[in-house]
Amino acid sequence: MGVSDANVEAPYDLYIGGKWTAAADGGRFETENPATEEPIAEVAEATADDVERAVGAAREAFPAWRDTAPDERGRIVARIGQLVRDHRDELAALESLDQGKPVSQAKSDMEGAARYFEYYAGAADKLEGRSVPVGPDQVDFTLREPYGVSAQITPWNFPGNLFARGVAPALVAGNAAVVKPAEQTPLSSLRLAELCAQAGVPDGVVNVVTGFGDPAGAALVSHPDVDTITFTGSVPTGQAIMKQAAENVTPVTLELGGKNPAVVFPDADLDEAADWIAKAIFTNAGQVCSAADRVVVHESVRDPLVERLVERAERYELGPGREDLDMGPLASADQFEKVRSYVALGREEGATLATGGTAPDREGYFVEPTVFTDVESDMRIAQEEIFGPVLTVLSVADETEALAVANDVEFGLVAGVFTADVRRAHRFARRLEAGNVYVNKWFGDTNQTPFGGYKKSGIGREKGLEALDSYLQTKNVAVNLAEGSGTDLPGA
Repeated sequence: MGVSDANVEAPYDLYIGGKWTAAADGGRFETENPATEEPIAEVAEATADDVERAVGAAREAFPAWRDTAPDERGRIVARIGQLVRDHRDELAALESLDQGKPVSQAKSDMEGAARYFEYYAGAADKLEGRSVPVGPDQVDFTLREPYGVSAQITPWNFPGNLFARGVAPALVAGNAAVVKPAEQTPLSSLRLAELCAQAGVPDGVVNVVTGFGDPAGAALVSHPDVDTITFTGSVPTGQAIMKQAAENVTPVTLELGGKNPAVVFPDADLDEAADWIAKAIFTNAGQVCSAADRVVVHESVRDPLVERLVERAERYELGPGREDLDMGPLASADQFEKVRSYVALGREEGATLATGGTAPDREGYFVEPTVFTDVESDMRIAQEEIFGPVLTVLSVADETEALAVANDVEFGLVAGVFTADVRRAHRFARRLEAGNVYVNKWFGDTNQTPFGGYKKSGIGREKGLEALDSYLQTKNVAVNLAEGSGTDLPGA
């Protein structure tokens, strides 16, 4: 069964070749409302055979889509964006139910999803090559061509938004796509695939296979007919995907999370810094790769900043996404247990629990906004990605120590600097080992800005025009213009 013609309790099928189809072995699994721990719907559980069918459908559909005039591809992708806007409330309600986030945040996510389709639609007829000056006897130029079949493995924290972030540039570049959404949150991706078809995307160009990393995800990323892979998720899973992709020498774009420092200097506006940092760690219950999980603060303003952060954390109201309060639950039982284990670890390591740290006595996977102080850089809570509403505060004596602590992790996705000194802001931004640096703010970057990490935070860039590099390969064409150069051979 499809999506638009069903209520959320009805079974959801795979979307392959423009048709709704059950899994090959009839397998299904339940998706759960994390605010109530109750099942929402049954979803088809893809097998390796189903992935084979989806990749085959994409491979078959690719040549015609590649050869569709770029301006027509752009018009179709723009229509997807408009349909996402038209169905924003429906999509947000589905996402809030499936993932747990407040419905207003889900609406913002869907606004962003629409913008991805709109933004990349405008690039469709501007994917130009260049001429290369090699002398009077040759004409040399480059072409930018699609890879073919794009495998998209999307995460559970922003499922609909990241469907759009990857599928929009893939389509505009002329690729076909097979999307494997996270098993915790598959519903919005299925609905978005339906909207793609409604906008005029040909059958087989967008396919969605729901299920688990093993077997569906593994079958997809190791498939010899997949030409490029985009993945957002954990470092261990990204490493496993790289190994599988290596067998076929398939290029990968990986966004693998972070442990992101917010560096606060004595001349910063502490109220503004606290506002931004609270938003940056407690949005989506901290389940954000670019969350500000570490505060690196000068010792002279540590106490007043901590007071402000604690006060803001304790104001947060928690509830199911439909109630649209400040923070929803964690997305799954596994994530709930992981976050709670890190809170316990922080106490064992000797950090001071300034606020939060408990699970409210209610149904659902809720954890209070949590702030740890007296954290040392070598503690695991300061080094490892928790992916929950847990903030660690580290105190430093000067700028040199602040830079060393900020860079002292294996990740390098996002960092922030709070200071009134513009020279220090620029100096620090250049020395931070991160792919994205905020100054006196956090979040709020747009679909046009490239996003990706240094070190173990990943490979390549999402968003912006740089994202198109993941979906286009360059061909060089050299044309000989010299007369007689090919006839100066023996016997000619």
